[in-house]
Amino acid sequence: MLPNSAAPSLINASTGTLISHLECPNCGKIYSTDVVRTVCEDAACLSSLLARYDLTGGLHKDILIGRVANMWRYKEVLPIVNEENIVTLGEGFTPILPLKNLQHLAGKIEVLWKDESGNPTGSFKARGIGAAVSKAKELGINTIVTPTAGNAGGALAAYAARAGMQAVVYMPKLTPHVFKDECRLYGAELIEVEGNISDCGKLANEQAVINGWFQVSTLKEPYRLEGKKTMGYEIAEQLNWQLPDVILYPTGGGTGLIGLWKAFDEMEQLGWIGSHRPRMVAVQSTSCDGIVQAFHGGQVTATFVDGGFTIANGLRVPKPYADKLILKVLRDSNGTAVSIPDVLMSAALKEIARHEGMLIAPEGAALWQAFKQLKAKNWIKSNEQVLLLNTGSGYKYLENIEV
Repeated sequence: MLPNSAAPSLINASTGTLISHLECPNCGKIYSTDVVRTVCEDAACLSSLLARYDLTGGLHKDILIGRVANMWRYKEVLPIVNEENIVTLGEGFTPILPLKNLQHLAGKIEVLWKDESGNPTGSFKARGIGAAVSKAKELGINTIVTPTAGNAGGALAAYAARAGMQAVVYMPKLTPHVFKDECRLYGAELIEVEGNISDCGKLANEQAVINGWFQVSTLKEPYRLEGKKTMGYEIAEQLNWQLPDVILYPTGGGTGLIGLWKAFDEMEQLGWIGSHRPRMVAVQSTSCDGIVQAFHGGQVTATFVDGGFTIANGLRVPKPYADKLILKVLRDSNGTAVSIPDVLMSAALKEIARHEGMLIAPEGAALWQAFKQLKAKNWIKSNEQVLLLNTGSGYKYLENIEV
């Protein structure tokens, strides 16, 4: 059940977090962080809320020297007040791998893979869920629910088990069985739904209201974004505080895309990086390419687009909740958006596996095809550095792939 909203303020005890408040990026309203929050409470707004930190105190990046190599090395810009509430399975600080045997296809463009498949439960979802579950523990929550296309459900089940909480997961029936088995093995209650993740979201919301469960749906609570943004901190640190020229990101709910951009802004405020920003590229499945259509149509919001099954389960998000924020990042970065059909995703997955030794998720494979298309159009140019962010392991998707 959710705790009483009048709970006393948490005291900054042992992590040294610099979190100060939550802010609505749409209407500017400010909210405290010491009680349970979801989205902006203004009925005319209902925007996602963003965690804000006091970055004026001159925090130096030398604080990272000697710290454990996981995402909590950036604890000052993460939302947990008392370190005892951190729920971790060792997530974060995944490798950046240069393209090797396929480099001839990139020419004079340096291509790097940020490979998130080694995270707990096999995907980048461990970051966001780890942060959200940790904050939920700090706020006294004991039952958490989420709709999922696959990976987020497994991550929530694992982190809830680690935290001693109950997880409830709503998942489309068409999701590969490994994702379902994973949730059940971690002790979550799994509800299979006829339909897509939007259908799962409606049911999860209804039952959360009835049962008093806390929802960690993508960008409908503030803290999954905070875990995802640590990818941006890592990219900067691993590349000696110089950001790449282009970042390609598989975009379903878009939390990571927004999180990367947020991290870059925070690091510039801290003085850790300069003003250079990558051009951000949202890559979607042609089955669910509402962001692509909205971006190229000059729209500020996306329409609901669901063309049915895609081998990249995480890309079947018909209308991201934070579509406005995603589109703003693409435009502010002078980026673009590309959609890839399943047949090309499958071909890319096999090409990367056979020549680079990486069995990446179909969502990540879509990036390789998008890169080749953008290179052919000269949108990506010689001597640029490009980072492709593979979000998960291909092993979970074998049911979707014809070998």
